[in-house]
Amino acid sequence: MGITFPNPVGLAAGLDKDGAYIDGLAALGFGSIEIGTVTPRAQPGNPRPRMFRLPAANAIINRMGFNNKGVDAFVANVQASRFFQERQGVLGLNIGKNADTPIERAADDYLHCLERVYPYASYLTVNISSPNTKNLRQLQGASELDALLSQLKRAQQKLADQHKRYVPITLKIAPDIDAEQIKTIADALLRHRIDGVIATNTTISRHAVRGLQHESEAGGLSGAPVLALSTSVVRQLHGELGNEIPIIGVGGILSGLDAQSKFTAGASLIQLYSGLIYRGPALVQECAAALRSKA
Repeated sequence: MGITFPNPVGLAAGLDKDGAYIDGLAALGFGSIEIGTVTPRAQPGNPRPRMFRLPAANAIINRMGFNNKGVDAFVANVQASRFFQERQGVLGLNIGKNADTPIERAADDYLHCLERVYPYASYLTVNISSPNTKNLRQLQGASELDALLSQLKRAQQKLADQHKRYVPITLKIAPDIDAEQIKTIADALLRHRIDGVIATNTTISRHAVRGLQHESEAGGLSGAPVLALSTSVVRQLHGELGNEIPIIGVGGILSGLDAQSKFTAGASLIQLYSGLIYRGPALVQECAAALRSKA
């Protein structure tokens, strides 16, 4: 994407939705930090309880629902961080739509956020894959995705001219897609010259946690049970994209070996979230060392 990453291990979006803890997270050794998902207006998210640990499976189910203080507060937090002020590293900004915005007007929300956060991002992520905002995953459909990506690319070019700086755009996709959908998404990414793809978000499948407490809770499942599913999507995407568009592999990474499996499947970078919860900050260094040894 034209970015030099200090190491290939990033923080996935969702842990710091408002960008309130950038400097603290930067101390953990990540090669990049992605914050958000942010929406144009503040919203409380889904009713509590909305996050559940499944320790026996090293898993988490969440239905947070893009709870955040809105894009203006988000930008203020980024501007106030030493990480941004001193250009200490790679900062990804992840954007979404408000829950009460009709799906046919979703592009308006993405474009509003894109314009507001563009000057502060190393790269931007368009999140169309959370299972916790009603109908959001519809945007992965062929016609909806084409319409959204074409508008985003036009806005990106306009903003690049305005700010004299090109900021790459990545698309974050779901693991719950079949081979045909992967091909459709890959074709759209290539056609619209999207700069990167993040695979994947959480899964709505419960196959791997059957019989465990909380398995029937609504929301997205993350952690160890999503490893094989997300890695399969990475592999299939790489088969379609080759080296044309870089893939950031996310989902179920709880060890250096898991990180290596994403690279073997075709990822150029990885991101952690649930693994960080179960393994702690030492996982960052373990994954970075494992990927260095593989290189």
